[in-house]
Amino acid sequence: MDDSGLKALLEDLPVSWWEVDRQWRVLERGGGAFADLGTAQDFLDRLRQELSAPGGSAADGRWQAQFDGRTFDVSWPPDESGGQGRRRGLAVEVGAQPEAPRRYAAFADFADFAPAAAFIRDSGGRYLWANHAYAHLYGTTPEEVVGKYIEDFDSPADAVQFRALDQEILARGKPVRHTLGYQRADGSTGQAAGHRFPVQEHAQTCVAGIYVDITEHTRAMVQRREAEENLQALRDHSGLPCALLSANGRVVQASAAAAELFQTGLSDLVGRRAHTLLAPAPELGQLHRRWNGLIARRVRRVETSAVLVDVQGRQRRAQLHLTTVGRSAARARHVWAVVTQQNLAHEAHPPLTAAQVRILSLLAEGSSNGEIATSLRLSRQTVDYHLSRLRDILGAATRPALVARAYVLGILSPRAWPPRSATATHPLSST
Repeated sequence: MDDSGLKALLEDLPVSWWEVDRQWRVLERGGGAFADLGTAQDFLDRLRQELSAPGGSAADGRWQAQFDGRTFDVSWPPDESGGQGRRRGLAVEVGAQPEAPRRYAAFADFADFAPAAAFIRDSGGRYLWANHAYAHLYGTTPEEVVGKYIEDFDSPADAVQFRALDQEILARGKPVRHTLGYQRADGSTGQAAGHRFPVQEHAQTCVAGIYVDITEHTRAMVQRREAEENLQALRDHSGLPCALLSANGRVVQASAAAAELFQTGLSDLVGRRAHTLLAPAPELGQLHRRWNGLIARRVRRVETSAVLVDVQGRQRRAQLHLTTVGRSAARARHVWAVVTQQNLAHEAHPPLTAAQVRILSLLAEGSSNGEIATSLRLSRQTVDYHLSRLRDILGAATRPALVARAYVLGILSPRAWPPRSATATHPLSST
C-alpha cells in the first residue's frame, strides 16, 4: 500500500489491512482495529485457518469472520501479484462506530489527575469532560459533571460570567489568561487563575480551561501585605529607633527616629554597614558572636547593649533588641534591631579605669572621700586626684553633678542598687 495519506486515515478507523508473502509472513500492515501487534497477528492466524479449511471462504475472496466476539467483513482478493508472491487483505469491523480523532486527547489524559482544575465545555455550556480536581471544587466526581451545564453547579451570577468568557474564547479563537472569582462549595468566595482556550471536540469548536485555585495564596498575600503595612506604621510612628538589617549587617530599612538618633538623613542611613554606627568598644567581639548566632539561627532573639556613634562623632550607650525575621531558610536573611533605651550623647572621652568607675559607684552610694579610700584601699590623696580627674573628663563641677553625669552617660546602671557599673566593659572603662 503506497498511499501514505490513506494509511494515516485507516489508523483511526476500525479497519485492519495487511500484505503477506506466500508463506504468510507479514510484509506490511496497519489500521486501527487492534490495539497491539499480537492481537493483529492472532487475527491473521485465524484468517489463515479459515482459508485453509475446505469451503472456508467465499469463492470471490469475501466473507465474514468472527474474532474475539467481533465481526469483520474480510476482503481477500485472488492472487494478482503476477508471481511476486505478495497478497493484500482488508478487514472492516461490522457495526463499529469510529470516533473522530481528538486533537486534545493528550491534554485530557495529562490533566485528568493533575492538581489543577480542568474542563472542556461545548458552545452551549455543556460539560464534555472534567478532571477530578475540577469536580472536587463542586464536591462531586467527573462522571457527575459530564453532560450537565454551567448553571447546574454555579450561581446565576457566576454562570453568566463564565458563559461570557466562553463566548469570548469562541469569538476570538485564541487563548486567554485571566483571574476570576467564583462562589466556592462552602459558600465562601474563591479566586482562580489559569487559561481558557478553544479546542476541537466531536467536530465542533469547544472551550477548554485549566485553572489553579489561588484563594489561600491570595489570602496569605493579603495578610502579609497587612502585616507589612502594620510593621511600617509601627516603624514610622512609634518613635522607636529601629532598623532592618541584612545578614551581612547592612541597613535595609530604618525609622525616622533611627535617622535622628544618628543625626543623619534617612536616605543616608539606609545602605550603611551597621559596624560604622558602633563606637570602638571592648564588647564588640561579644556582640559580633551574638550576631553570628542570630544569623545561624542558634538563637532567635538577643538583648544587649552597644555604644552608638552619630555622624558628629558623639557617643551614647543604647540597649538593643535584635530579632531574626522569618523561619523558613537555614540562615536568617534579616534582623530587626530596636533601640529601647539610650543615654545622653557625649563627646568621646579617654577611657575610665576600673578604679575610677568603682569610685563613681561609691560616690553615688553616698560615701565620703575617706570612706571611698578605705573601701578601695587607696590613699585619701589618690581618691581626691581621681575625683578631680573625673570632674574634668565628664564636665561636672560638683559631686552631685558628677553622679548625675555618670548615670546619664550610661556609666552607672540606672536599674541597680547599690550603684554599679552599667556593664563590665563600659565604653569609658578600660576593663
